[in-house]
Amino acid sequence: MKKNFILALLVILVAVASCSFTNKSFDNDDKDKFLLELISYVLEKGHYEPKEVNDSFSSNVFDDFIEVIDPTKRYFLQSDIDEFEKYRFMIDDEIRNTDITFFNVVYQRLMVRMQEAKEIYGDVLAQPFDYTIDETIEIDYDKQEFATSKKELKERWRKQLKYNTLNVFDNKIENQIADSEADLEVDAAYAFNEIPGSIDKVTTEEEAREVTKNTLDEFFDFVDDLERKDWFVQYLNTIVEEFDPHTFYFAPEEKEKFDIGMSGKFEGIGARLQKKPEGAKIVEIISGGPVWRDQSLEVGDQILKVGQEGEEPINIVGMRLEDAIKLIKGPEGTVVDLTVRKVDGTIETVSITRDVVELEESYAKSATIDAGENKYGLINLPKFYIDFEDYAERNAATDVAKELERLKEAGAEGIILDLRDNGGGSLKTVVDMAGLFIKDGPIVQVRSSGQRKEVHEDKDERIQWDGPLVILVNELSASASEILAAAMQDYKRAVIIGSKQTFGKGTVQNIFPLDDIVRGNEHGDLGAIKLTTQKFYRINGGSTQLEGVKSDIVVPDRYSYIDLGERDQQNPLGWDKITAADYKVWDGYIDFEDAVKKSKERMAKNEQIKLIEENAKWLKEQQDENVISLNYDKYVSKEEEAKKRSEKFKSLRDYDSKLSFSSLNYEKELFTQDSVLREKRDRWHKDLARDIYVEEAVNVLKDLHKNNIKKKDGELASVNKG
Repeated sequence: MKKNFILALLVILVAVASCSFTNKSFDNDDKDKFLLELISYVLEKGHYEPKEVNDSFSSNVFDDFIEVIDPTKRYFLQSDIDEFEKYRFMIDDEIRNTDITFFNVVYQRLMVRMQEAKEIYGDVLAQPFDYTIDETIEIDYDKQEFATSKKELKERWRKQLKYNTLNVFDNKIENQIADSEADLEVDAAYAFNEIPGSIDKVTTEEEAREVTKNTLDEFFDFVDDLERKDWFVQYLNTIVEEFDPHTFYFAPEEKEKFDIGMSGKFEGIGARLQKKPEGAKIVEIISGGPVWRDQSLEVGDQILKVGQEGEEPINIVGMRLEDAIKLIKGPEGTVVDLTVRKVDGTIETVSITRDVVELEESYAKSATIDAGENKYGLINLPKFYIDFEDYAERNAATDVAKELERLKEAGAEGIILDLRDNGGGSLKTVVDMAGLFIKDGPIVQVRSSGQRKEVHEDKDERIQWDGPLVILVNELSASASEILAAAMQDYKRAVIIGSKQTFGKGTVQNIFPLDDIVRGNEHGDLGAIKLTTQKFYRINGGSTQLEGVKSDIVVPDRYSYIDLGERDQQNPLGWDKITAADYKVWDGYIDFEDAVKKSKERMAKNEQIKLIEENAKWLKEQQDENVISLNYDKYVSKEEEAKKRSEKFKSLRDYDSKLSFSSLNYEKELFTQDSVLREKRDRWHKDLARDIYVEEAVNVLKDLHKNNIKKKDGELASVNKG
């Protein structure tokens, strides 16, 4: 269906676009104007929920573009913004008339202000900072207004540079104390006036300023290499992303990188980043990648600086995300040093060795669980993968079916399907996988703009597993994960345990190369657009968009109070409902509600859960702390307080569920030739033993034990070997 839909949409777009764009002449044969008109046309005709390009749209583009290019308000003056104001409600007219005056005016002024910024930071960093005076900086830039004068702007730069340098100064002092005599108390925080006399504070402060200056020099050298077209792509994407957060324009070189990524070859650190005013936020860790292996970074951490091995780091605050990523990426085997503000508010430098992500770790894997008198099985699925060239060759549904069969042979009495951190993937694999747990029936509904809904069904009456089933989810379970969890919840086939709700991405995107839409293009490679074209709906009629899937049993985690999910993106599509599909609730469980009730009672009394909840609230407090002291004593005291508080919650990693996890026999045979695989599985099993969510899933499986499952005629179906 998806392939047919793409072809149909392309036919419509090409049929009209060929006439619209081939013979049109411009007064100024400009590729930028051509791209603006073409992309606007594709958005209007192809987007699932096209927006009206009016004054309100114009005003949003105005604000968002200014924020994108000057997120920390350190370039433009208020007088610049006042001058730009006359375009606030004209951008919609410019889009219709393929006019790019607003972009040109803002871009030209930005170039001037950036040159002035070089002089400002040079002057500021030529003077020493006084870390004994009491002053603060607000790092929530949304709360700041633009500077009204160059004097005020310079003062803003001074505070920002003092903040950057204070961090460097503190690190240098710590390192020097650690390298000093053995009798010094290196774990204690020294007040400024108590720093040992053996350490030259004046020289150290000067060195810290030099580090900051070198970082900014490199940053502006990097920016100077950007061409006008790079800034224009940013403008185009500001327009495009007003439609929804997943619609995006790829310039030709970025499209090439996207193709490489989709082919499954990931070279770098193995993390997906999101642009934030205060740096680059980690929103996903790719299974098998360097970050995943090192366990030194986590979702929610923010990268502030990027340094190549042995070199001074470059501050990426305010840098375009794609430019920051260029610094982070690099050849396999090289080291990148990341200065990171952790989720708990502490700042660390983490060294990551770049590598190619091991795709094998993205595949389904399973383990048996020894729970005393009972044995259960756990299947971890990082994503819903598929081989587009040959579906039968390898896909998530087939692999899960194989693991189910192996776990049955190993004597598993219940199954845990772990979809935590699973960002989604192939829709076909979801439908096929859901069919492993039910006889037949609808799994998901899909609707295209202006089209009737389509119902995707499992038509295979075989049931791979008809025993107790628990599905684990969290705030990062998205898209295809939400479809499977929603279907199993609507059928009451599985108990869903996890976060209050999943990510909430209920939309479908397709990639359209713009060259395929235009005939007789004289402007070279036009790149491509990723377009939201469809929406997912549960079989009960509700969308998974924004609301995601609400767990039957809600268990807090570190991210409970942190802004994650579709609802925290810019311009998400809304939630809505369509008619329900025709389905019957699974009648296999005798006492589904009682099992849920017992679990909630256990969770309410669990001390580990209470500590997790406390940790989650503290992390939220840390993230909301946006006023930073520039007084050394107060700064260090705050850092020490955060470290001590953070230490308290490290005990969460010491939890022991007393459960025992083992690999299946076929995997144990592989260990004899693959010691690396053995090491990976040993580490995974240790992590599972510390996982209270898995422990509770086992408890729920006990309550849904096979004795409480209604007996069915016939035996469980076996894997289709064909």
